[in-house]
Amino acid sequence: MSAIELHKAGSIFSLSVCIILGSAFALYGFTTIAWVWVLQKIDLGKAYPLMALAFAIVPIGSYLFLGERFTAQYFIGVALIMTGIVVAVKS
Repeated sequence: MSAIELHKAGSIFSLSVCIILGSAFALYGFTTIAWVWVLQKIDLGKAYPLMALAFAIVPIGSYLFLGERFTAQYFIGVALIMTGIVVAVKS
């Protein structure tokens, strides 16, 4: 969203670009703190496979918020990733 807004505004110093980019930095900071908290609670070997959830969560977000479209082949790949996560976490 920051890149789209930057392209529209033409300047990184535009108020709309600064708000969206600042929000993105804040979200990134929050998720970093959340990741450290998770690592305090469970072993890295159990937590790390959950990082692969990004391969499913990010496309869902881009579909909902940015209107991106995906092929059936992509969804099959996401299903395989999700299956791998379940296998890794259950082991």
